[in-house]
Order: sequence, then C-alpha cells, then structure tokens
Amino acid sequence: MGDLLAAPTLLLALILLALVSISVAVFYFLRNKRNTFATPLERATFATLHTVALAAPSLREGLSANSASFALPYLRQLLDTCALTMTDNRGNTLGWDGDADQHEPDVRQLADQVISTGRQQVLSHTAITCDRQDCVVRGIVVVPLETEGAIVGTLAALTTSTAGPVLLRATAEVARYVSSQLELAELDESRARLNRAEVRALRAQISPHFVYNALTTIASFIRTDPNRARELLIEFADFTRYSFRAAGEFTTLQDELTNIERYVRLEKARFGARLNIKLQIAPEVLSVVLPFLALQPLVENAVRHGLASKPNGGTITITAENAGAECVIIVEDDGIGMDPSRLTEDLDDAHLSGAHVGLGNVDDRMRSTFGDDFGLVVDTALGAGMKITLRVPKFRAGIRV
Repeated sequence: MGDLLAAPTLLLALILLALVSISVAVFYFLRNKRNTFATPLERATFATLHTVALAAPSLREGLSANSASFALPYLRQLLDTCALTMTDNRGNTLGWDGDADQHEPDVRQLADQVISTGRQQVLSHTAITCDRQDCVVRGIVVVPLETEGAIVGTLAALTTSTAGPVLLRATAEVARYVSSQLELAELDESRARLNRAEVRALRAQISPHFVYNALTTIASFIRTDPNRARELLIEFADFTRYSFRAAGEFTTLQDELTNIERYVRLEKARFGARLNIKLQIAPEVLSVVLPFLALQPLVENAVRHGLASKPNGGTITITAENAGAECVIIVEDDGIGMDPSRLTEDLDDAHLSGAHVGLGNVDDRMRSTFGDDFGLVVDTALGAGMKITLRVPKFRAGIRV
C-alpha cells in the first residue's frame, strides 16, 4: 500500500522538477538573447546614462576641486578625449583627468578668454606648441560653465585629433549638463540658506516674550524658594542652549520633545495648575528626523494664543504615531480657539504683525524640506481649541541630523 502511495508522489515530484528546470532554461535563454541581440544604440544609450548618473552626485555638491576631480573621469568617458579639465571663474585649475598636463598653461590662457568673452575658445593643431616629442594633443576646446547666466568656470577638452564640429558640439553639451547640475547645487544651497535664515528668525521671535517672562518668573522665586529658582535657571539655560545651538538644520523627535518638556516646566512655573501637558508618543518614532524647532513653536502658540487667555487654563496634548512610511504628530489644546478665517489672515501677515509667526515659519520649513504635501494642517474654531497636525516622512534622502 505504501509503494502505491509513493509512486504518484514520486511522479509528481519529477514533474515539478522538470517544470522548474524548463523555467530556468527559458529564463536564461531569454536573458542571453536580450544581451546578444541588444542593438549598439541601446548599449551606447545605457552606457551614457550610467556614466552621467555616476558624475551627478559630486556635481550636485557645487563646483570645487573635490567635485571636479570626482566627476572628470566620468565626463571624459563621454567625450573620449585624451584629457579633460575644469577651472573656476578665475581660471584656476580645479581638476585634471588624463595625460598632457604640460598644456595646462594653454588651457588657463583659453579659460581666461572664455571667462572674459563668454564664448568658447579653440586651439587648433597648427597653434599648439609643445617641447615633448611624445605629445599627442592636436586640439583644445574650452567652453563656459554657467549658472543663472553667470560664468562660474570652464570645461576644457584636449583631443588627439582635430578639434572639429563634433567635438565642439559634444563638449558644449557636456558643459550644459554640468551647468545644470551646478544650478541644482545652487538651489540646494539657497534652500539651506533660507532654512537657516528662517531658524534665525524663529529664534528671534522666541527670545523677546519668552525670555522676559521666564526670567521674571525665576526672579520671583529667588527670595521665596531659592532651590526652585536654581532648578528653573538650569532649565532655562538648557532650553536656550538647545534653541540657539549652531549645529544642524534638523533634529530628532526625541530631542525636540525633551526641549518642549523644559519649555513647559518653565511656563508651568508661571501658570501653575492652569497649564498641563500630556504626551502620547510611540517609542518607534522617537528617532524620526524633522526640522529643528518644528514642534516647540506649536506648543508655544498653544500656550500664548490658546490657554493664556482662558481663565482656568487647559491642557496641551502631543501625540506622535507610527503611520507606515510616515510619523504623524499632533499638537492639540483645549483653549479658546479662533476663527479659521482670522487664522489665515494672521498667517499671511505674520511676518509683519508677529501673530502666529511660529506657525507660518514651521509650515514654510516643512514644505521646503519635504514638499508641499507636508505643510501644517490646522483645525480650529472659536471656543473649540486648536489642533495642528504635521506628517514627517521617516526617511528622506539628504535629511539627517
């Protein structure tokens, strides 16, 4: 009986094995067929795109000796020249890939002409002089690198053949590509400068009212409760040290929450039992990276505009939840709330009036960092408190502490 049951099982196994073998054979046949019958144009296109992709990361860091030295070998593959070099907008050589560096003075002279005229320059074989018997250079082409209409440097190609129209056009197109990457680098730097400026503006907004109130509160405890005054002074020092730190545009949720706790302890010394805070934080999102000082202004807004004017005070609830690829953070208060249309007007004029400037600043920085889909969502109404929601991607290229 066991033999009768084993026979069909063995047969089924053999059939499955045969099907797997056929599938593998077909897979490798098709793959090899694709590799064998790929057209020269397809192979050339793939090689070009791959080379361009390898050069891009260094160029996105801006024009420098490091970026030029890294990118030039890949760019030289595109042009297939004996040497390729870059200069800055003063004609100084940033990098040189290939042979024939004895012609660097020629390249710098042509680069100076390109920078002064804005036009490409060509040195033909009849005008090239060289003391080296083994020199193979027969032509030099130098073209400008531009960002926003200004010349920031040059790209020079040295060739073993005549510098004809094909090389001129090819060098110009590579220079156009390099220029586009440098413009993206400028945009990245401009965005970084803007973020730093917005953080400085936010710090300036924090300092006048909060620093005065905190120091006044601490002073009131010096005679009545010196130990409490000392503790609050340490909290104030830690809060200001974090808020005015020089390092980084980003921080972790955990560090931001720690600073918020310092802020609340200082404000509770002033408001007493009228101010309460609840934290509901999922442990797995504590390491999420977000813009520096993205949450403290929201809590400060809740205290100043939501609870300070409410006779019995209220509670601020901070929630941070895991939502797949994102972290959802909610800052909610049960204060006096406000008319939504009034909030919109205040945010539009925040840079002039100072009202809710922290909200507008955080909203701008969230959008510039993660995209327009990640701005603040504010729910409020008169007498109904305020709820502010922000979504933070857990992982985003280039965003790190």
